Amino acid sequence: MLIVERGTPKDPQATALLHQSHALMQSLFNPEDNHYLSIDALCAPHIRFFMARRGDQVLGTGALALMGDYGEVKSMFVAPTARGQGVAQALLRQIEDEARQNALPVLRLETGDKLAAAHRLYQAFGFQNCGPFGGYSANASSLFMEKPLV
Repeated sequence: MLIVERGTPKDPQATALLHQSHALMQSLFNPEDNHYLSIDALCAPHIRFFMARRGDQVLGTGALALMGDYGEVKSMFVAPTARGQGVAQALLRQIEDEARQNALPVLRLETGDKLAAAHRLYQAFGFQNCGPFGGYSANASSLFMEKPLV
């Protein structure tokens, strides 16, 4: 059974997945176009960090950054061996539920243009393309998306 729960990015298995995610982003995108949060930044009070696990094995991570008038999806990553098993969908559902519990009117995210599987996931969940938000600037490799929650 797949369980998604609040956790800490400092959990050794979560940290290992986050390092894999960061390495992937570094291999695909220029440094100035990488907007992932460090493990320490994911421990900030305004971040809700989630882990998806089956038994004692952590299969994926995701986070919600509470940004005042919107929530931002961050650090979505699924272990390569667990892809296609509904892990990302379960994490995104939990993030959306948490955003609704915090009365956020909209979820936003930034993702890379080369991450086609992520684009399909977000579109399937009702996210649509939008312009840059928050501190982001338009660049050649970022795709911005949002989903109204009300």
